Amino acid sequence: MNVTGEVVSLMGEIALRYNRRYEEAAVRHRLTALQAKALMLVAAEPLPMRRIADLFNCDPSNITGIVDRLEKRGLVRREPVPADRRVRHITLTEEGGRIVAELRGSLGFAAAPLSALTGPERTQLRDLLKRMLAADTADTAGGADTADGA
Repeated sequence: MNVTGEVVSLMGEIALRYNRRYEEAAVRHRLTALQAKALMLVAAEPLPMRRIADLFNCDPSNITGIVDRLEKRGLVRREPVPADRRVRHITLTEEGGRIVAELRGSLGFAAAPLSALTGPERTQLRDLLKRMLAADTADTAGGADTADGA
């Protein structure tokens, strides 16, 4: 396997482990992983359900069910947008904010593997990941870059 293939494989393994542990953290709060992710999104900023559906790459009707369950638990509410009363933003309630804080507190597992790196190595990794995100061309067709010659 070339270096690019190894990197992609390792990133996949990291993503699998992160998602597994994220789901475990969500379950401890009686949430599905998607419910927890929706809470995290609206904690950053109130969003319309269509935007959440776009971010989750799913049909808006799926988000309706997720938001309905979160609203029933008192974690979010639908609020009209003053500029367009047809649109409703999903916002956190006080209880939703408490759950988000607890979720964030239980995500220490994500940072734990970074303790194997020095401070400068973490900075370098951060910078490399930012470059990768900035260069993301996932929306265009193409194969893996094997320009590294390996």
